[in-house]
Amino acid sequence: MHCFRRIGLPLLAAALCSTALWAGTPPEQLNALVAQAGRSPNPTQGQQFFNAKHGREWSCASCHNALPTGEGKHASTGKAITALAPAFNPERFADPAKSEKWFRRNCNDVLARECTAAEKADVLAWLISLKR
Repeated sequence: MHCFRRIGLPLLAAALCSTALWAGTPPEQLNALVAQAGRSPNPTQGQQFFNAKHGREWSCASCHNALPTGEGKHASTGKAITALAPAFNPERFADPAKSEKWFRRNCNDVLARECTAAEKADVLAWLISLKR
């Protein structure tokens, strides 16, 4: 209920309070995605998804590297991209709104559509599993 008061827009809040957008830490975001997907995440599938091309020119690994624990580089612009795995970059998946924004943008680049909650959960579970 406090979610509605915080936003002040009951209809919008009702739609948003149940999504990954309102989760906090990477594990909390993962839990929200798991709830949306209705199944447990599969980190192995997340790694395969991350490294595969899905009918388009790029994969996630095209910019973030096959093992996203270090700096990557945008495949088109050459701009440096910091490590994606949360253990190697604490800013990753620290802001749920940014997580949703970048999933939406990058999934569109790689798949020409938004990723499903299950796809996001699998990838995030794999990224969380990468440790120093």
